[in-house]
Amino acid sequence: MLLAVSSDQLTKWLTIESLARGESWPADGFFRFTHAWNTGTAFSLFQGQGDILTWVSVGAVGVLAWIYKSINDPPWVLRIAFGLQLGGAIGNLIDRFRLGHVTDFIDIGPWPIFNIADSSIVIGIGLMIYYFWFLDGDSKEKAEAEADSGAVHGAPGADSEQAAPVKVVEPELGPVE
Repeated sequence: MLLAVSSDQLTKWLTIESLARGESWPADGFFRFTHAWNTGTAFSLFQGQGDILTWVSVGAVGVLAWIYKSINDPPWVLRIAFGLQLGGAIGNLIDRFRLGHVTDFIDIGPWPIFNIADSSIVIGIGLMIYYFWFLDGDSKEKAEAEADSGAVHGAPGADSEQAAPVKVVEPELGPVE
């Protein structure tokens, strides 16, 4: 998270110090650095909605932090994913509170101009999707296999080599009078 926020703020500062608003370097080409102001969301969507988006962003940061804290020992992929998303959201919030807009500068061909924070958010979301689609199922299957074999790590009476079988007794229910 700290790396996302600091790299975002450093590159925005360099852009503000080096380029006038609307100026590009190089002047033309597929990949340029262009100093732009964004009062909308990532990739310049919803322009002019800065106040609402600021409070939505504050809420999103709070929700992301709450979700992250609710995960018991998150795997490294989720730690990176949440760090990138939180870092990106905080980086853009710093701009909104400090400047009243977000500074964008990465200008690639036909895409809207964006910044490091936008990229961090998108990459974090991508990592999270990758984790839940491809990696989370493996960990669930492994946990279920361990539970089925009776070798649940840390279970009372569980031996690392073989656990005693558990017999489930269901009560017999008589007719209801």
